[in-house]
Amino acid sequence: MYRTHNLGELNIKNVGEEVELSGWIQKIRNLGGMIFIDLRDQFGITQIVINDAELQEQVKDFVTESCIHIYGKVVERSSKNLKMATGEIEVVANKLEVLGKCKNVLPFEINTDQEVREDLRLEYRFLDLRNQKLHDTILLRSKILKTLRDKMDELGFAEIQTPILANSSPEGARDFLVPSRLHPGEFYALPQAPQQFKQLLMVSGFNKYFQIAPCFRDEDPRADRAPGEFYQLDFEMSFATQEDVFKVVEDIVTSTYKKFTDWKVDEGPFLKIPYKEAMEKYGIDKPDLRNPLIIQDVTKVFANIDFNAFKDKTIKAIIVPNGAEQGRKFFDKMTEFAVQECEAKGLAWTKFEQDGTVQGGISKFITEEAKARLENEFGAKTGDSIFFIADEFHKAQKISGLVRIELGKRLDLIEKNTYKFCFIVDFPMYELSDEGTIDFCHNPFSMPQGGLEALQTKEPLDIVAYQFDLVCNGYETMSGAVRNHDPEIMVKAFEIAGYAEEDVKNRFGALYNAFQYGTPPHAGAALGLDRMVMLIADCINIREVIAFPKNKKARDLLMRAPSVVTKQQLDEVHIQIKE
Repeated sequence: MYRTHNLGELNIKNVGEEVELSGWIQKIRNLGGMIFIDLRDQFGITQIVINDAELQEQVKDFVTESCIHIYGKVVERSSKNLKMATGEIEVVANKLEVLGKCKNVLPFEINTDQEVREDLRLEYRFLDLRNQKLHDTILLRSKILKTLRDKMDELGFAEIQTPILANSSPEGARDFLVPSRLHPGEFYALPQAPQQFKQLLMVSGFNKYFQIAPCFRDEDPRADRAPGEFYQLDFEMSFATQEDVFKVVEDIVTSTYKKFTDWKVDEGPFLKIPYKEAMEKYGIDKPDLRNPLIIQDVTKVFANIDFNAFKDKTIKAIIVPNGAEQGRKFFDKMTEFAVQECEAKGLAWTKFEQDGTVQGGISKFITEEAKARLENEFGAKTGDSIFFIADEFHKAQKISGLVRIELGKRLDLIEKNTYKFCFIVDFPMYELSDEGTIDFCHNPFSMPQGGLEALQTKEPLDIVAYQFDLVCNGYETMSGAVRNHDPEIMVKAFEIAGYAEEDVKNRFGALYNAFQYGTPPHAGAALGLDRMVMLIADCINIREVIAFPKNKKARDLLMRAPSVVTKQQLDEVHIQIKE
């Protein structure tokens, strides 16, 4: 063994003991007659004293971040540092050994507040992970995963692994394809989720399944989504309803968040908001409920007002309590944000001043009747400001949602140190694609509310599914659904989206076939682990909770992936690169 104790666990009770310690040199202080080394490992820091002349000569060649092994005796410090766990003691070294030498020049300083370019940190991630905050976050992730596994076991779920090499299927994102050497011209796909496999497990008679599942989607990266791959807590239950899933999720989420944070955590049952209501009130299907602002439709208020910017438009309003105290610069900056960041044509606004007058912005178009309606029907009060967004219906919703979020940030309205959860329910089964065709909105394997009758009698865009998301502080942290388990409903649902029955048999043959053999009703969900850890750790960048993440361009700078492979490798899998 290279150590008898972990650094960080020695205390005054160990005084007089002979110990062996190993770790990394965090700091060297040469005071002439005495040299001090702060020695660090995962568990803490211990101060090492070198007062032997021969050892001091040896230490002259040491550099920080070298890995060393020391023998020594624990003594009580004359000058204690009670801010450190080991601050009452130090270890006087009588023998030193370098286990791993470090280069004299580091690519960046470790454990400092100095800003370091992210690509450089990712290139040297093995050094970056020595940073205490990042190191602790990765250990926190490990603890959260163990807690989740223990909770699922407690709730009676069996952990079952599903394949990584799977089939390609249209599930909302591009597949990562893996060419087959043994079957020329054929490809596996990395699973976007274990969706079909977990449903097949329900057909197989397993009552409750879960796994910490890797998922692979060829999507563009962003701050709250890791490119290429991510992990989710995936689970499914037989003979379960939507409410059964909600109870499991509420139990998992509240117990896990409470264990790892001192922030206030919403108690279940969580608020349930229909998708249409979320879009109307918040302009987004993942609302941050810490923000008290809501969006209201005031189109009818301005129906007879001669203002060209509002004519034949949907008009949304955001009333900001006490917003009239803001100066003109604030309103100009918000307008600039709406135009540059939200692709708005402009941002109308006005103030209800303390003297009862309407001032600023579009005040000349606010008639007495309009003012009275804004006060009586929509809650505007003296001292408030109002922002108006006028555009085509869906665009007005989207822009007002972004403006609401930005107002919450700039006015510091977001409630601090709290996690607010809600379920978004009743998602549309279908939506219009960019090409104007009917496409699945959320998950093609969901049960439409009303079953086969709804599919046969309703307009596709009016059909609502048993689909739901869990939202926390403005982040989608879970998606789930009651699954369709009837082959006739399955065929009809895909037919509406443009797939013939033969397409369903070819692309989802396993499910289609399995559904002919006594399939139980089932439902489930998947919680995004990376986002859960990001929220609990209070990080704003999801790459900070992943040990070896890709960068913003989906490149692994440490392992240099993706990379060019040899012609021989390509030939073996029957692939030719198109020039």
